[in-house]
Amino acid sequence: MKIYLVGGAVRDQLLGLPVKDRDWVVVGATPSQMLNDGFQQVGADFPVFLHPKTKEEYALARTERKKGNGYQGFECHASPDVTLEEDLKRRDLTINAMASDESTIIDPYNGQGDLNKKILRHVSNAFSEDPLRILRVARFAARFNHLGFSIAEETINLMTQIVRSGEASHLVAERVWQETARALGEQSPWVYFETLKACDALQVLFPELDTLFGVPQPELHHPEIDTGVHSMMSLKAACELSDSIAVRFAALIHDLGKALTPASEWPKHHGHEKKGLAPIKALCSRIKAPNEVRTLSLLAAEFHTHVHRAFDLKAATLLKVIKSSDAFRNNERFKQLLLVCEADAKGRTGFESTEYLQRQYFLDAFDAAKAVDVSTLIDQGFSGKELGQALLRSQQDSIQHLKENRTH
Repeated sequence: MKIYLVGGAVRDQLLGLPVKDRDWVVVGATPSQMLNDGFQQVGADFPVFLHPKTKEEYALARTERKKGNGYQGFECHASPDVTLEEDLKRRDLTINAMASDESTIIDPYNGQGDLNKKILRHVSNAFSEDPLRILRVARFAARFNHLGFSIAEETINLMTQIVRSGEASHLVAERVWQETARALGEQSPWVYFETLKACDALQVLFPELDTLFGVPQPELHHPEIDTGVHSMMSLKAACELSDSIAVRFAALIHDLGKALTPASEWPKHHGHEKKGLAPIKALCSRIKAPNEVRTLSLLAAEFHTHVHRAFDLKAATLLKVIKSSDAFRNNERFKQLLLVCEADAKGRTGFESTEYLQRQYFLDAFDAAKAVDVSTLIDQGFSGKELGQALLRSQQDSIQHLKENRTH
């Protein structure tokens, strides 16, 4: 029996990055040997074991054979005669197909060479058997973009072939969201979506987003013109403002309604805010996005132009936007909505460094409304429905006072 550190831990050590998780491969062992040594089996489809003390994962060396569609359509074979090289060959990228036995790096597929060249390259043609690898490569491109990594041309070509074969349509929704959420947490998540666009996977997995590319906007307000480009820029701006996955995703899809504007009305997009609600609901439902992501995305789509026009809004409208996000009970969601709106404003060519005063103005308006003391209204004799109406009037008056003081 021989044990090797494999995959991301080896890669990150060589890159000088912090190692978060360590995975191990065991060569020359049987499940019964592992169990006798105190390991706990957790893998249902193939033998994976938890170390009795560290709880790190130890997998028996295995090979895979394609037997059906999708990433689940595999038959695994694990036995003592499977070699380390055979196990590493089934992995996605050469930089993830290295192993270490403490003193030596085992690198049968030139992962170190590709690390030095900053290339993401598939290990073998077995890559094409698993459509989930399209998402994984896109995610690694997002993770390592800031280090200068790019995807090998032959790997992009293979990813495109997988999509055109129809395999990508077999991806399970939960895994699509899982990979997407992880990508949104990387340093350059827009690269994930750009990569999916480059291999034709965006139109299969995120068609509502893909259709934005080629849709023009007024050049005066959007010098980048293309709505798809603006969506990527908004995501990039969101990454500068927040590490929240919900904020980043909402910034990405806030303009889905513009894809529904008839070409005869281009480049204007009247009513795109509410038009965008249906495709956002469809997208979030299909990929099973969490409720907090869906809710924020819908709020951002409907109210982002309201927030942009904050200084022109009546007190009643300012309060309506504040209440729409349930701000008095969920202050965090309201703050996130404002961050998405700022990302939208900054996600335009030439506007990246523009100060977005509307966010603080809305926060001030919220503080003004929140400062209204309900107990005072109760002491004045209001109750029931009349109390609610009096509270609303008082909150509007408080915001109006803020507006007047700001104007003068």
